[in-house]
Amino acid sequence: MTAPFVHQTSGRNRRTIAVLVTVYAALAFVLVFLQAAPWIVALLTLPTLPALWDIATNRPSGLRLGDGKLSWYSGKRRWEIPFDQIDHLRFDTRLDMSVRVSAVTPDRQRIRLAYDALPHHRALEAAAIAQGLRVERHHFSLI
Repeated sequence: MTAPFVHQTSGRNRRTIAVLVTVYAALAFVLVFLQAAPWIVALLTLPTLPALWDIATNRPSGLRLGDGKLSWYSGKRRWEIPFDQIDHLRFDTRLDMSVRVSAVTPDRQRIRLAYDALPHHRALEAAAIAQGLRVERHHFSLI
């Protein structure tokens, strides 16, 4: 039997913090030196609020693939699917180059895995194949 694959992460990571610091520095520059209207800067700040919330709450998330089941969690939400209820894992590459993963049941129902619980798609694909799961890749799907 193959050793379980375990991935854990939290809402606080260096990349998110670096991006937020860069965005807020650019917005401060625009506000102070280019004298942009404060309401415009406030509107440009709105898309950063979800990332700021993730840093503030530090919500844990993760995935475990092994022992005959696939399980993942994100905050207080948790899911678990036995391997015998999974026909294959579907990896969909989107136009923004992100990869969404779904567990497809034998009756073709898709169960979307929480994006924030996923490791890098190549690591997950290798672990799924090692566990004996079939993997399908679909590139640039809009749905």
